[in-house]
Amino acid sequence: MSRTKKTGTKIRGGRVAVIGALGLASVTLAAAPAFAKGGVDITAPHTAHAGQTFTVTAHGDDDAAVYLRVCLEGRSGGQAWHRVTCGAVVATGTEAQATAHVKAAHSGVLEYRAVVYGLTSPTDGQPVRERTSGLATVNVR
Repeated sequence: MSRTKKTGTKIRGGRVAVIGALGLASVTLAAAPAFAKGGVDITAPHTAHAGQTFTVTAHGDDDAAVYLRVCLEGRSGGQAWHRVTCGAVVATGTEAQATAHVKAAHSGVLEYRAVVYGLTSPTDGQPVRERTSGLATVNVR
């Protein structure tokens, strides 16, 4: 009759299972996305009269970049977005702001949105779009 050690295979199998579980856990944690905190808001009047000047304001923040800048973009008639104005570059932790005084030239629907750009320095020439607000619609009569 021969004796075999069964405990050796159980210990080895247990080690393999533990190592496999740790490897799977580390891959899962590494693949989980990291979400940055922040937001962007835009305010504009719902209606305006042709020839009247109205104000569009935006403010936003994001902790994914070292410096931030908020820009306002506008369009009418479903055309391409164009930049209306940009606010000053601020450090993260400070809320970035932009204000535009727009004169409604003719009747129709004007749409505006705010965009938060992340920068690596105050003079960064290649900002990265971090967040975009929802639309603010102004009906010009």
